[in-house]
Amino acid sequence: MVEERSKLSTTVMIFSLLLMLVILLGENHAAASIIETPSPTPQPQPINNTSPMYGTTQGSLQPQECGGRCSTRCSKTRFKKPCMFFCQKCCAKCLCVPPGTYGNKQLCPCYNNWKTKRGGPKCP
Repeated sequence: MVEERSKLSTTVMIFSLLLMLVILLGENHAAASIIETPSPTPQPQPINNTSPMYGTTQGSLQPQECGGRCSTRCSKTRFKKPCMFFCQKCCAKCLCVPPGTYGNKQLCPCYNNWKTKRGGPKCP
């Protein structure tokens, strides 16, 4: 009698495990059959760098153009590394770099108005 109960409980346990396996595989198969359509990749906007104000007004640069503009901006300083660091940080936020190596910040208000905690200019 005890042996029959043991066989019966083993059979019920195996049946339960198989049933759970079938249910899990069915859910996994249903989830795998859902096809996600890929979102369209954004296309880069054409760069119109023929304007004399290109890159000097807020939002007129593409992020990948900051390095070249900052190299020009920091070309005459003795402190190239910090100048480049802060110039690129400001350019990434404002998407503009004032022309020349010094001054002209009024052309890029975001660049001009970003201050340190102590009130000094953040951008070179």
